[in-house]
Amino acid sequence: MNRKAMAADGPQPAKKLKLQNQTLRENSLFGMGNPLLDICAVVDKDFLDKYGLKTNDQILADEKHKELFDELVKKFKVEYHAGGSTQNSVKVAQWMIQQPHKVATFFGCIGRDKFGEILKKKAEEAHVDAHYYEQSEQPTGTCAACITGDNRSATPFRKHSLRSLVANLAAANCYKKEKHLDQKENWQLVEKAKVYYIAEAATFAREQGFETEDIKEIAKKAQGLPKVNEKRQRIIVFTQGKDDSIVATADKVTAYPVLDIKPDEIVDTNGAGDAFVGGFLSQLVYDQPLEECIRAGHYAANVIIRRSGCTFPEAPDFH
Repeated sequence: MNRKAMAADGPQPAKKLKLQNQTLRENSLFGMGNPLLDICAVVDKDFLDKYGLKTNDQILADEKHKELFDELVKKFKVEYHAGGSTQNSVKVAQWMIQQPHKVATFFGCIGRDKFGEILKKKAEEAHVDAHYYEQSEQPTGTCAACITGDNRSATPFRKHSLRSLVANLAAANCYKKEKHLDQKENWQLVEKAKVYYIAEAATFAREQGFETEDIKEIAKKAQGLPKVNEKRQRIIVFTQGKDDSIVATADKVTAYPVLDIKPDEIVDTNGAGDAFVGGFLSQLVYDQPLEECIRAGHYAANVIIRRSGCTFPEAPDFH
């Protein structure tokens, strides 16, 4: 089951809906995670075979994939996108918010190389205020999206295409807190934010020893874990792909149905969970009620699964 989890010091569920006529300030939303440059291209079967790749699969790169990324760029027509789970989420949140630009801040580690320069450019195009820790020990993290089409399609933005994802975390694993986060100018951006998104928990129940597979019970147990900041309640959200999203507050556990979509309208489900988080955060930063945050999350996910990769149209149609 495709589950994504997030915990948030969230809005109060019963709070009256506010009109979004308030102006957000820059750097109100802070995200920190593993930045990857997504490199997307339509490839042939020979390319997949050369690197031992399977369609509709996702793997971490190893030694035999060392030359894959450069060859992908040299041999095929590629598209670049700022990627990585958390960066996808803040990117979607900024897209939902639209104005002002740079409401979303992102921290992560990249290499001093050509892919790092492209990633910085793509983050800027998404109007995210990305501040990367740049180092020379490892290259910029990349994710190759090798796309093959069936008889009806062979382009990345058409339906029925298949993807093989190969991720090379590389520099993403090299973040140095003392050399970046602790720097005065960077920590000021952390202090400036009102909403933070850093972690996700796909195997959270197993790690916590909850001894249950019931998703509502897991959400309830997670919500009740000890919390340092007792001034705001914890809200637990589990997404389950096409199944209901489960939300646990101190008072209850609620199931929210996702938006209907016809199977033939689904292009790519990769990034749907990241998009949900981004939509959710876009309303949380406005202090909107929980139900509105969930509705925005479902909307954003519904948009992203109709497209290839975590991409979106110029502006949202969310009201």
